Amino acid sequence: MRSRFDEELNDLNNELILMGALCEDAISHAVTALMEDDEEMRAKVFSVDSRIDAKEHDIEARCLRLLLRQQPVARDLRQISSAMRMISDMERIGDQAGDIAEISRYLRGSALKKEVPLQQMAAVVIKMVSDSVDSFVHHDLQLAQQVLADDDQADQLFLDIKRGLVEKIAGSSGCGESALDLLMISKYLERIGVHATNISEWVYYAVTGEYKGEEL
Repeated sequence: MRSRFDEELNDLNNELILMGALCEDAISHAVTALMEDDEEMRAKVFSVDSRIDAKEHDIEARCLRLLLRQQPVARDLRQISSAMRMISDMERIGDQAGDIAEISRYLRGSALKKEVPLQQMAAVVIKMVSDSVDSFVHHDLQLAQQVLADDDQADQLFLDIKRGLVEKIAGSSGCGESALDLLMISKYLERIGVHATNISEWVYYAVTGEYKGEEL
């Protein structure tokens, strides 16, 4: 019975890895669509977001089956309940990548986007998403802590972008609309980083029984 349960937990981890990879693809495609004015890449973002939504439902059903059909011990119960929280954050990441792709339509031909380090910020948050899921699968508290540290870098990039765009608006009345769109995109990337830190906080709960966030 235990061996079968362990196999199902391993399958759950594999599904979480796949969902995390989809989130990374969605972010990457969204930023590529923005920077290269690529409509085909933009369409891929929406397609991947749909797959993320489907994966969320599949994993949620898998978790519920584990809870109903098995008798998990405390640590197993924490792992399953944490997984259910994680997929909610990953679903939101997919939505926010879709929001970035949608806004990017209004920035076709914009020269300003080349002056903003959005690709650097995207690389940071993609790494955070990947590391947060890996930390859960491998019960790696050190990697989870690294995600929390990387969030400081993402926050600083957001502040730098915000400051730079405000200066652009103040210096040129002709770029205000584009600057606001880019600020919104950077905010979505910042929120993706927050979701990655949420996942890392659930890693602590799954492994130790303690939650590092504000509330359960």
